Amino acid sequence: MSVNKIQHKVNHVALVVDCSGSMRPHQSQLIRVVDEFVAGLKAESDSLGHETRISLYSFDHQVENLVWDMDVKHLPSMRGLYQVNNGATALIEASLKSLDDLGHIWEQYGEHSFLQIVVTDGEENASGGDRRHDGDPAILGPWLDRIAATMGGLPGHWTSAILVPNSLAKRTAQNYGFPAGNIAIWDADSQKGVEEAIGTVRAAATSFLRGREQGVRGTKNLFAVGQDISVDEVRASLEPIPADKYRLLKVDKEIEIRPFVDSHPGVTYERGACYYQLGARAQVQQNKEVIVVEKDTDRAYTGDAARSLLFGTGVQGTVSVKAGNNPALEVYVQSRSVNRKLKPKTRLLIML
Repeated sequence: MSVNKIQHKVNHVALVVDCSGSMRPHQSQLIRVVDEFVAGLKAESDSLGHETRISLYSFDHQVENLVWDMDVKHLPSMRGLYQVNNGATALIEASLKSLDDLGHIWEQYGEHSFLQIVVTDGEENASGGDRRHDGDPAILGPWLDRIAATMGGLPGHWTSAILVPNSLAKRTAQNYGFPAGNIAIWDADSQKGVEEAIGTVRAAATSFLRGREQGVRGTKNLFAVGQDISVDEVRASLEPIPADKYRLLKVDKEIEIRPFVDSHPGVTYERGACYYQLGARAQVQQNKEVIVVEKDTDRAYTGDAARSLLFGTGVQGTVSVKAGNNPALEVYVQSRSVNRKLKPKTRLLIML
């Protein structure tokens, strides 16, 4: 007998957060913004009709599970759960444990996807025990082998990402096996750095959930925007800009924005009137407007919903993003700088 079944989408998200001593200045801020991150998962899951379950881990030289595979609708605040300690950083062990734990989830029914996001302000120095190994090859070597093998063997519906404090840590994370497009750098030395990091994570998680609607169950380009939206969504959500209110100019070489604009007849540089094409990673502040352009027609769209469409509902503060690969759309970000360097093979949108 043939029976119709509902193959509902189930998302398993593991947020793995550093709680070593260096995170102490950020403790209260981190609790608040993680709560906001969870709220964003709830809102996006509800709008898409997904079931999203979250696990939370903290780690210093020891790894602790705080919440296990709980429906985001029922997750309590991180307050009372997350606490900074004075330990070192068992980064590899924490990454492996959360992946191993998620691997025990039964996938027989439903369409499951897995997303792990690790947030750290330091580098590995303590996996495998209660003391620092500080790079001792006898201790660190086996852990390096384990994480490289695990990352290399993840199924296609698993996504593993990490936020690290600097470019050196990014290279190290790549050596561990994190895909380059799933690594973002955050400012671990400022009070607003944690909020920016979670804003970036929240935008990425939103993109991940929306990608599921298009059949994408895993990605190696998590921290990119615009790849998961369609022309129809843009037209339905945003306001068209009249064609006589803007111009698009091709950039042929690296050049500062002000002399580039002033070199074109009929336009003069005005602060806030120029929008650069998003390409490589950029910091997009909360007060910066964004515009979406159709590649085929050069029609431009913007409006209050533009940031939510690109970065996710309720994402506040600065987000660190790069352009995703969308064959139909381009993303433009407002610039108020007189000396921003424009990149070749991009375009600049000028509001007239």
